Amino acid sequence: MYRFLIVIEKTNENYSAYCPDLPGCVATGKTRAETECNMHEAVEMHVQGMLEDNLPIPDSVTVAEYIAVAA
Repeated sequence: MYRFLIVIEKTNENYSAYCPDLPGCVATGKTRAETECNMHEAVEMHVQGMLEDNLPIPDSVTVAEYIAVAA
C-alpha cells in the first residue's frame, strides 16, 4: 500500500488537487468531495501506470502543517 499527501485548493468555480510527490498527478471537481474522489482515482491510476512501466514508486516525503500567526 502506498500513501500520498494531496493538496486541494478552491478556485473561482471549482476545486483542484495535486500530489506533490507524484508530479503531473492532478484532478478537479465541482465540490471538495468530488475532487477528493477524483484525486484518489488519479493517484491509483498514476501508481498503477508506474508499476506497469516498471518505474520506481517515489517515497512520500511531503508533509503539511498549519501554523498560527497573530495579526
